[in-house]
Amino acid sequence: MFSLRNLFRPQPDPREARRPLWNAVVATARAPHWYAAGGVPDTLDGRFDMVSLVLALVLHRIDDDPAHARAGVELTELFVTDMDGQMRQIGFGDMVVGKQIGRMVGALGGRLGVYRAADGSDELRAALVRNLWRGNEPDAAGLAHVMAEVAKLRAALAATPVAELVVADRLGGVAE
Repeated sequence: MFSLRNLFRPQPDPREARRPLWNAVVATARAPHWYAAGGVPDTLDGRFDMVSLVLALVLHRIDDDPAHARAGVELTELFVTDMDGQMRQIGFGDMVVGKQIGRMVGALGGRLGVYRAADGSDELRAALVRNLWRGNEPDAAGLAHVMAEVAKLRAALAATPVAELVVADRLGGVAE
């Protein structure tokens, strides 16, 4: 029998199925080694850039299996929701948040393209310097560390079936 209570009960947010993966993306991006050994600036911009890098690599892997395209959309929506909340928490008002979110999504879109560059390539190196260090040449050891960790992360993601990745609560095989 149909119940009116069911009609007005909110349905669970389907994006919440991706919450463990989103949390894993953020945890991986916030791992101290990126900032200590890699020399990525531990600032709001630096953290955003690291989240964008890790998220781009995860989304690339999800794109390898078109059956899970919806999971990539949901993960991206969690990114937007989280960035919106973070901006509001640090004091941005409604008038500014929308524009900033638009810029962040645009930045993520650009990174999705450039982070497809092959591991160890000059193209990837240039993209990392431009995005993580805002065009300022980092020290050689820090850049080498970040490039090696990106390659490790990409290999770990490639070794993970997409069906398992979209429900993962950690990005295995990478230093945290």
